[in-house]
Amino acid sequence: MLHIHWLGTGLSSIPGIRRIANKYDNLTVWNRTLAKAERSINHVSKKNVSAKKFDIVQLTKNLNAGDIVISQLPANHHVNIAKLCLDKKCHFATSSYISADMRNFDEEAKKNNLVFVNEVGLDPGIDHFFSHLLVKKLKDLKLNNLDVTYHSYCGGFPAIPNNFKYKFSWSPVGVIKALNNDAKFVKNFETVTKVPYKNVGKYTVNDEIYEAYPNRDSTPYIKEYNFDPNWNIQEFVRGTLRLNGWEKAWKDIFVMLDSKSPELDKEIDKLGEKLWEEHPYLKNEEDRVVLYVNLLAHQNNEEVFNSYYALDKKGSGENTAMGNLVSITLSCAIDLMVENKMKSGVQAAPHESHLINYFFKTFEEYNIVIKNNL
Repeated sequence: MLHIHWLGTGLSSIPGIRRIANKYDNLTVWNRTLAKAERSINHVSKKNVSAKKFDIVQLTKNLNAGDIVISQLPANHHVNIAKLCLDKKCHFATSSYISADMRNFDEEAKKNNLVFVNEVGLDPGIDHFFSHLLVKKLKDLKLNNLDVTYHSYCGGFPAIPNNFKYKFSWSPVGVIKALNNDAKFVKNFETVTKVPYKNVGKYTVNDEIYEAYPNRDSTPYIKEYNFDPNWNIQEFVRGTLRLNGWEKAWKDIFVMLDSKSPELDKEIDKLGEKLWEEHPYLKNEEDRVVLYVNLLAHQNNEEVFNSYYALDKKGSGENTAMGNLVSITLSCAIDLMVENKMKSGVQAAPHESHLINYFFKTFEEYNIVIKNNL
């Protein structure tokens, strides 16, 4: 019988693990700290729902063909776990971005009829759902000669702003290094590459002013979202939202990045430890996530389409906004895998409307309210 293995019980996993443990009778939660794994399933008492200390040798022994492995370990582990899944003929899922090495598994996964789904969390994940629905809506209008602008911005921050305008739910080192990695996007009909922290601007969502910057390489998602090749893309950017005042609060960090010191990595590591101590989420402190995706189209300089999807979610304790949005989404993908409703191969979050609606229906059960103007 199919068995589900969930690897990693970090802050963005608990709600999803609890949902899976409630719904299925064959689940093992693996974590470096056994006590945390045990705590994630302490709400159920089922013979084949158990916790184990993460050990790759023991995991390998426990895997059987057809099992589902969910990796919420640090991103540098995903490829090795996915390779193990290929070897053992298991399905694979994670909320993380698809890496180039992960894409290399596509042909073999398809050959073995295995689902390798990635990017099925919050951002990436829910933003993909919003984007696919907006693009489909615009395509259905069958308009020609369009100039199209696409924005997708997401941010997680304390519900009650602190002076630092941020608190950490994952490694500060990762957050800082991401700011210093080139971002690629489309602006004024041209593809440009910029350093994120040097390109912070104001952005308004529902009459609230944020600060925003581009993130990673946005351009592959033009194809992922099935943009019409005939559309003239005026802007296409996927980016990060921060609380208003964030740029000023982080100015000393930007000075450090500007220094181009040969010891920069060590300086970031040292600063990361300090920031973990100074700006963690307190027990039961409320966090907040805002996601906004907008698609705008002009024809002969006249606006013919302007639609959005958005969510603004708060949470605390085990049920942080970030944890709910990432892991409940991921758990829904597991449902679809169990029911054989997903195609084989390496892929991002589903784009078919009927599958997206399944996620949305589940979100309602968790008071995740999606707003749109369609």
